[in-house]
Amino acid sequence: MSQYFVNDHNVRSNIKEIEFKVNGRLYNLLTDNGVFSKSRVDYGSLHFLEIILKEKLQGRGLDIGCGYGTIGLVLASLIEETFIEMVDVNERALKLAIMNQERLNLDNVKIYQSDIFSKVEGEFDYIVTNPPIRAGKKVVYAIFEQSYSHLKENGSLYFVIRKDQGAASAQKKVEEIFSNCTLLKREKGYYIYRATKYSKIA
Repeated sequence: MSQYFVNDHNVRSNIKEIEFKVNGRLYNLLTDNGVFSKSRVDYGSLHFLEIILKEKLQGRGLDIGCGYGTIGLVLASLIEETFIEMVDVNERALKLAIMNQERLNLDNVKIYQSDIFSKVEGEFDYIVTNPPIRAGKKVVYAIFEQSYSHLKENGSLYFVIRKDQGAASAQKKVEEIFSNCTLLKREKGYYIYRATKYSKIA
């Protein structure tokens, strides 16, 4: 079975439009076979957006594993004082994300291919991710670890993960890296966390 984090060019394309609402705004995005949550936006991403939009995000942001663009593009469309970079390893997902950016007419977004942080440069005010659980714990934990070094001081990592996908162990791992990991909300088995890069006292 083809996985969304693998560039499988044998998967036949079947682009279609999906519709959803965030903060009362209606969105219509393009999806396709071979990408995560192709038939509808997953509940985890929608709930994640609902919570992190209350966090007053601003500045330079990064969406790791952006897929066809749901999280990063919604944030870019609703937050005036931000510029968001969006990365994924999946070529088809990136093409969709770029098409969706054009549909939303957003100029505060940069979308490009990167295997986690391999092509990412600089530091960010915030990083968001609905991590690719099916890629394995090694990949997910690498996202957590590398996020720390790519955050500015007092910048925060936000992530969503299901309880049955290892929320407790993920929180423990992030606490080891950041020395903090706050549960912002849990609902229907989804756990949303924030970890902040505070300055270390010598």
